[in-house]
Amino acid sequence: MTTSESAEPYVDAGEAVDQGRLSGKVAGGDVAPPVTENLTFERIVDARSEPQNWLTYYGTYDGQRFSSLDQINTENIKRIGPAWIFQAGVSGIIAGTSTYSFEATPLVVDGIMFLSGWDGWVWALNAATGVEIWRYKHAVPFDVSLCCGNVNRGVAVAKGKVFFVTANAHVLALDATTGKRVWDKTYGDVRAGESGTMAPIVVKNNVIVGSSGGEFGVRGHLDAFDLETGEHQWRCYMVPKPGEPGSETWPADGEAWQRGGGNCWLTGTYDVEQNLLIWGTGNPAPDFDGEVREGDNLYTDSLVAVDADTGQIRWHYQCTPHDVWDYDSMSECILFEKDGRKLLAHFDKNGYMFVLDRTNGERVSITPFVDRITWGAITRDGQVVPKVYPEAEGVAVHFYPGPAGAKEWTHAAYSPKTELFYVPIQDVGATAARRRREFKEGIPYWGAGVAVDIEEAVGYLSAFDANGEEKWRWRNELPMCASVLATGGDLVFAGEPSGEFNAYDARTGELLWQFQCGSGHHSSPVTYSVDGRQYIAVPVGWGGWAEGFLPGMLGAGHGSALIVFALPEDTPGRGDDD
Repeated sequence: MTTSESAEPYVDAGEAVDQGRLSGKVAGGDVAPPVTENLTFERIVDARSEPQNWLTYYGTYDGQRFSSLDQINTENIKRIGPAWIFQAGVSGIIAGTSTYSFEATPLVVDGIMFLSGWDGWVWALNAATGVEIWRYKHAVPFDVSLCCGNVNRGVAVAKGKVFFVTANAHVLALDATTGKRVWDKTYGDVRAGESGTMAPIVVKNNVIVGSSGGEFGVRGHLDAFDLETGEHQWRCYMVPKPGEPGSETWPADGEAWQRGGGNCWLTGTYDVEQNLLIWGTGNPAPDFDGEVREGDNLYTDSLVAVDADTGQIRWHYQCTPHDVWDYDSMSECILFEKDGRKLLAHFDKNGYMFVLDRTNGERVSITPFVDRITWGAITRDGQVVPKVYPEAEGVAVHFYPGPAGAKEWTHAAYSPKTELFYVPIQDVGATAARRRREFKEGIPYWGAGVAVDIEEAVGYLSAFDANGEEKWRWRNELPMCASVLATGGDLVFAGEPSGEFNAYDARTGELLWQFQCGSGHHSSPVTYSVDGRQYIAVPVGWGGWAEGFLPGMLGAGHGSALIVFALPEDTPGRGDDD
């Protein structure tokens, strides 16, 4: 049985407790082999050389979500089937079941998988069999203020530890072999509406985490903690206070900057050569009422490059100045090279694909990637021209994309083999009417009443080149609300809200294989191999902020399984990993 720090079923808010149960015997029962002891920063930098593992949130620091594994390929994909299934359960106390969603990215290190869930759960599993080795439960208070669901997007691992954040804005380190807590630090004010939902990343000797809660009028920040001791190293606020660079983009009088939003609620990427954390930031607060925060509102809705050692901002690019549509720019920045130039690609909620020089933030190109954009337009030289927005009190306006964006937080992928980006697209509109609200700490600070379209909501999986030219499109009757995975087998994997998990030909977009998982997809699949056998793992579970991207499926089957696929064990050509 797992160890227990407390025999009580509930402890005071903020305390952690291990939940024990009988589990299968793997490497001594409830103790995992010490596979992460030698998982150093240098190994994560070189993660591409270990395709059998998935060592960090995007697989590699560059955010490409690409694996060179090719045992499963376009020729044999139709032969894959479930190898094992892990059922996480549906327990939860924070809110109604419709808000729970399995949104995590599993990490795999030398045959051991580390996975997080809602309500402060973390598991270690045998990656070849699915047998649970240990589990950990952080006791999250049931009255935590959450904007967009009781969710958690994953863990980081390094030097014998597993790192994760909790809904009540704690960052914890666990012993990777036993699941016992090593340290626990608070990095946000839960009473003010701050929370934590992102997967940390490890850079050098620091664990990097970002805050959530912009819909409650908090001031977003990025934080670094020493991975051994938990000692706080630096904080980078994404809304400048008076006198700091960018403060001129906020009202000179008043306190708008103190509750300005700009949260770093999704994992960023890391440019090793430039030593820059490249992070997307969230919307300003209030989301839709721009009159109380006149100006461009830096550094909200921006791509921000932060020095990994000091937390100082080196450059920024704002995708939607003075946002009044809830168009967070928090989605991944995919790092790549073209014609000898170091670039990044970002698919924004506002419907535009941005390509920047990642060394200095210089704009290279801007291209729309979704069919319907009515909120405004961005010219090729970067000028933003608003057209439709909730301007007058109580007057409803309709615009595309809706507040969940043309692509929400779920991730695109990039294949260096095909030199194409694969993007899950939501073509959904919304109606908003401004409603002025006085700011109150811990109370939602939206500034509008919003209704997302139920009819005429469609989706695509599209492939784009670095110039923004669409190369192929697979159309779906529902928005595509899950992350994409690209592999060396010339395959692209993506899930549907209705439960299908699909494999496509990466070069043509042809649908090659499909499996009904029993619940909708709103998470991030990964691939890895153990003893020469390649696996595709996808967490399944419908929920989160479904009213924002697909309200017609509110209350659909929750689901809470991790389903792992592989070729039959007797498949010809299976061999050890290179």
